[in-house]
Amino acid sequence: MQKIVVFQQNGSGKSKIEGINKFGDKKFIIKTVDIDEPLPTVIDDTSQYLPDTIEADIVLDFLKHRDLSDDLSILCKKLDIPIIASGKKITTGDAICPPT
Repeated sequence: MQKIVVFQQNGSGKSKIEGINKFGDKKFIIKTVDIDEPLPTVIDDTSQYLPDTIEADIVLDFLKHRDLSDDLSILCKKLDIPIIASGKKITTGDAICPPT
């Protein structure tokens, strides 16, 4: 089974997670990292929100805060984990950013 880690804010990835569970034919293990608290406009140090390491075959980024998405992309590049961040324009790391 493939391991997917979904990073989301305030349930922003809920419908995608439901779709993977419904149509994924039970081939995926999904772990979510939820960030539901109010965030400052600028986050200089994202370490209190993002883990030091991730164990996944792929990461899905549904975060709304640009600083979190940028640092998550860098972390995934460091860990050699592909990351999908649909509809975003991330220029750090190696995030795949298809249009929505």
